Amino acid sequence: MQHNHKWLTLFLAGILLVAAGCQKKLAEHPFTVFTPDYFKTASGFQSGINSLYSGMRFLYGPEGAVGIGSVGTDEWTFGEQPRTGAGGTQDYLTLGNYTLDNGNGAILTPWNRSFNNINLANALVEFAPVVPISETEKNTGLGEVRFLRGLYYLNLVQYFGAVPLDLGSGDLKFNQKSFQGFNRLPLAEVLVKDYQTIIDDLEFATRNLPDQRPANAFKLSKAAAFHLLAKAYIHRGYSAAKQPGDFTKAYTAAMEVINNQSKYGVALQQNYAMVHKAGNDYNSEILYSVERLPGNFIVNEVGTPNSIGGGKGVDAANDFCGDYTAVPAPLNSSSTRPVSTRTLVYGRPIRRFCPTPWLYNVAFADKFNDSRYEGSFRTTYITSVTGGGFTASVDTAIVLALTNRIADSLNGISPAGPRLKPYRVIAPREFYFIGGTVDPAVTRNMYPSLSKYEDSAKLDPNNEGTRPFPVCKLGETYLLAAEAALADGHPADALPLINTLKLRAAFRPGLTTTQIMDRYDVIKLISVSQITLDFILEERTRELCGESSRWPDLAVRGKLLARVQLYNTDAASNIKPQKHELRPIPLSQLNAISDPDKTKYQNPGY
Repeated sequence: MQHNHKWLTLFLAGILLVAAGCQKKLAEHPFTVFTPDYFKTASGFQSGINSLYSGMRFLYGPEGAVGIGSVGTDEWTFGEQPRTGAGGTQDYLTLGNYTLDNGNGAILTPWNRSFNNINLANALVEFAPVVPISETEKNTGLGEVRFLRGLYYLNLVQYFGAVPLDLGSGDLKFNQKSFQGFNRLPLAEVLVKDYQTIIDDLEFATRNLPDQRPANAFKLSKAAAFHLLAKAYIHRGYSAAKQPGDFTKAYTAAMEVINNQSKYGVALQQNYAMVHKAGNDYNSEILYSVERLPGNFIVNEVGTPNSIGGGKGVDAANDFCGDYTAVPAPLNSSSTRPVSTRTLVYGRPIRRFCPTPWLYNVAFADKFNDSRYEGSFRTTYITSVTGGGFTASVDTAIVLALTNRIADSLNGISPAGPRLKPYRVIAPREFYFIGGTVDPAVTRNMYPSLSKYEDSAKLDPNNEGTRPFPVCKLGETYLLAAEAALADGHPADALPLINTLKLRAAFRPGLTTTQIMDRYDVIKLISVSQITLDFILEERTRELCGESSRWPDLAVRGKLLARVQLYNTDAASNIKPQKHELRPIPLSQLNAISDPDKTKYQNPGY
């Protein structure tokens, strides 16, 4: 799909064509005038929907969106090169160690890029009754509009708590006038209305979207709507706005998709590694992705292809990369760095975010029976330059061993003794230090790099990615249903859901059925007593690692403080209860409010 409608944000832009006659008189002929009335036309209504899809590119894939959703959790900390933002502050370092304030640049991504799209969605809902299309087309279009409005709001609420429904003209009304208020108070009342709006929008989407999405496009469908509705009910169920039956309704919504996979055209991939494999972006497990056209930076509104941050490209393709270019050949030969030239697949080793030791040592402790670590991270690098006994594009240059024991075996134990393999084998105990110093406080240089966003269609290794960025996956639907069953008091129903994912995790191509079942027997759940919220959160890590949802996953469930203190040494000493369970309202927003008492609009502690 192509969503190139940047001009739609300029609702009242008028374009005049000025022509000179033969008597040199100027005659003004109105050529095209865009006003809000445009959205009352069939083409304007569709263009507005396209623009809402396009706006999601700011929230899924760019560096700010990835940073605010990932860093400073049990999974991810800041890497060697945390981004320096406005005023010289290191935005991702301060996100990661919880010294952030309300001027942090990374928090602006979801804030600044959501409300204009919400206002556009309000306009489309308001004008829909007079759009001259069939009622079926209209309701389908409104299903898309209201799904996307619900998603914009759900993103805001999970980070900031209560946010305004009234943008200056009333709740969910299209606003065309300058407004210097901030309708966030009273917080408890607004939060209740926020969640009800999100749920109402998604309920409407479940009734009016088509059953299935097209095979090669991420137009919205009922499967995505039921999935997001289940998530919204779960989020509300943990919040101060909770309502009786939230977890029951979440379970019902998720199971609607799981029990009717043929109807909705969805299915788990047999091999977990295929879920995020380049070239398989439109597979049956992905219910909704934020779509881009491969390599087309103009259509994708990316701007400068080699820039990082601030645009609509997939910076995630580079943000999670360790510095493979700095790794020397075996025996620490500094003169030979066999992957010193960046490649399209491996990307730009920008080293913004790196995994915590908990992630690869604990969450992914069993890398033999469970394939999801190798399905999420790159473990092998092929030589990119010829020299020192290596041939480019042919020889293996680097292997990140799954365990220290495997590394020692491959390296022949003694560095001075005969080596069993010619390539560099990096043991987990060496992560962060290769190519740099051995001080973990300052160097996070080489570590397991997330492979989910690798993009061979890039025109240059330094480019942002342009692959679709998954938002709703069927694998997560199983986890939402399991979590809802646990919270709703019938955890026995969670057991087969989780074990379905465990069985898939045991699969690897080339294994016999007996071998797969042997591995499954090791990792499967055998007792309902094993199912706790912490276990589900760890299973979410194994399924969803690096997908920009970990911070809200923990914060919404009240688990952020405890898990960060246990598993993230960079953040443990600074993270504080209540304060860091929400992000601060941005300083720029508070400065725009005419009310002199701005502190009452801020979240606690900032």
